[in-house]
Amino acid sequence: MTWLDGRTDGWTLLTILGLACITVLARSFFFILDRNWALPPWAQRGLQYAPIAALAAVIVPEIVMLQGQLIHTLKDARLYAVVAGLGYFFWRHGKGQAVLGTIMSGMAVYLPLHIGWGW
Repeated sequence: MTWLDGRTDGWTLLTILGLACITVLARSFFFILDRNWALPPWAQRGLQYAPIAALAAVIVPEIVMLQGQLIHTLKDARLYAVVAGLGYFFWRHGKGQAVLGTIMSGMAVYLPLHIGWGW
């Protein structure tokens, strides 16, 4: 059953409506309150790590998994590219153009191994 053919069942519509209400309520929560609201210090400290945690959650599975399975061989170009990128980043101590250099050094290792040797 799809939305387009007009035969969507009631549970699907109820789920969509419920999720829409929860989303609107969550996004307007700060506008509903009539007083200033501040996060506790422990929550503010925790939110400082949210961007890096989200980035790690996206990148790490791409590095250590292949088609839903953990990599079981060292003959994978991504592993060596990560080592090269991390090496550059720590060599630069995270200063200057560290992000660009990290990407470029990782790709300089990844591309020859992946395209040239077929890893």
